[in-house]
Amino acid sequence: MLRLIAARALLLLAAACAAAPPPLSSLDGDLRALAAKVRGDVGIYVRDLQSGEEWALAADEPFPTASLIKVPILGALLARVDRGELDYHQQLTWTKDRLYPGEDLLGSFADGQRVELSKVAMLMITTSDNSASLWCQELAGTGTAINRWLADQGLTTTRVNSRTPGREAEQKQFGWGVTTPREMCELLVRARDGALGSRAMGEELQRCLARIYWDAEALSVLPPSVHTLSKQGAVDRSRSEVVLVHAPRGDYVFCVITRNQADTSWKSDNEGFVLLRAVSARLWQHFAPEWPYEPPAGRERF
Repeated sequence: MLRLIAARALLLLAAACAAAPPPLSSLDGDLRALAAKVRGDVGIYVRDLQSGEEWALAADEPFPTASLIKVPILGALLARVDRGELDYHQQLTWTKDRLYPGEDLLGSFADGQRVELSKVAMLMITTSDNSASLWCQELAGTGTAINRWLADQGLTTTRVNSRTPGREAEQKQFGWGVTTPREMCELLVRARDGALGSRAMGEELQRCLARIYWDAEALSVLPPSVHTLSKQGAVDRSRSEVVLVHAPRGDYVFCVITRNQADTSWKSDNEGFVLLRAVSARLWQHFAPEWPYEPPAGRERF
């Protein structure tokens, strides 16, 4: 009898794991309520990568990228490596004239210090180093070449503005780059699927996006055992994050971007940061109800 009960329990567990989540439309009220708490404009895009079902709020409107632009910079850079135009392990020479004001790790290097291209790319994505990012933008062929690569991918809105001739008006409006929540998700999905170039390029892109230092928002409310691809962005009046989650039931991807935020503070209770965490937590509950997760007490100290 005990064996029969155990077998039935295992079957029920397997059935629960295999069951499809409720439709994304069931999240409509919750996600809209979370977005309404932000004094500013909010764009959200969610896709169930098993079923293809989508949920969107202003997902095709243009938003500032902030550091999200580093994903297409990386894509175009790796495309050059893929074509044999760059050596991913070539030695570069850092010079202080490349320093972008801020707290970049690259800025602590001695003038004339040698550094491998792959490490500069790592700093761009992992720590979101701006000096490294501008260097990678140049090595990728400048914003003009990156925008051409984006157009070749069929992305019509995502573009580099900074240091790109002809994009001065867009830079004044959006800053470094412009994108939509849907297109940012599409970039991560194509990276996962190896659809941005060769399989080797796609896997390297995924490895880069899986090594993220800035994990205090959307990633902080996911179990640390869950594998993710992600990138984060933040400027005074905008907060953003794009995340592809390898959940137990199947992958899902989402992007949240704000613009014109009234709250320009930089503490964890910033309305944009709160939104990133809240949307991520609600989506995990939706896609992985059998694996509830609550960040532990004291998490804020880290």
